[in-house]
Amino acid sequence: MSIMLHRRITGAIRYTSKKPERLDQERGREDFAFTHHANGAVTIRAHCEIEEPAPTVMRDILYSLDSARRPMDCHVRLSLDDAYLGSGWVRFDHDAGIAECESHGPTIGRVSQRMAIPQGLVGFGTHPIVGDGFLTRCMDVAKGPHRREITVLLPSPDHRGATPPMLARVDIHLEYVGEAERTVAAGTFACRHYRFVDEAAMGGTQHPPYDMWVTADDDAIFVCGGVGGYMQTWYELVTLDR
Repeated sequence: MSIMLHRRITGAIRYTSKKPERLDQERGREDFAFTHHANGAVTIRAHCEIEEPAPTVMRDILYSLDSARRPMDCHVRLSLDDAYLGSGWVRFDHDAGIAECESHGPTIGRVSQRMAIPQGLVGFGTHPIVGDGFLTRCMDVAKGPHRREITVLLPSPDHRGATPPMLARVDIHLEYVGEAERTVAAGTFACRHYRFVDEAAMGGTQHPPYDMWVTADDDAIFVCGGVGGYMQTWYELVTLDR
């Protein structure tokens, strides 16, 4: 009888508002799962629901990385106000240096894309909060607090990812701030504090600074964090099983 060799992590994140008129009210949620395969590859699944601000967004992600933490493929499906917005499949061929996307949506029809993988690509920005936390693995914390510019591909440059999936390049700064312990509904965790800083105006509008605290281990699980500026959002880990 064979035994499965993978390791699985599951959890949930609660989205709340920091706007004065909606202070600490729930505005969405995210369920996630990591599968850490025996060969070092990782698969991330996430179901995200954003209720505020309107229109509502529902996102399902299935994203895999190889043992070197390079993106392999990703499937994205989106609903806007509970109506089909679009779906897409992205594949990365690192030997050929090519990323491909096949997508469909009522407003775009059927679209095929093929583009060179940007030099220095550190990952694929899938938009779920748990994916933001895992992306911080690209930082060398042995250097101590520092900031670097990173290059990612996204299925949407929209700040909520609320457009039909199509490949877009974003260059953004990621800062390692330091270490801190954080207590949330899921427990108390030793964390690393990171900050995304959008100096290039992602999607044509500057994304406000985005602070996050991520477990200080190789799992890099998002614990808590928030975005200021016009967004005024907060995210917190409420359950975790690993």
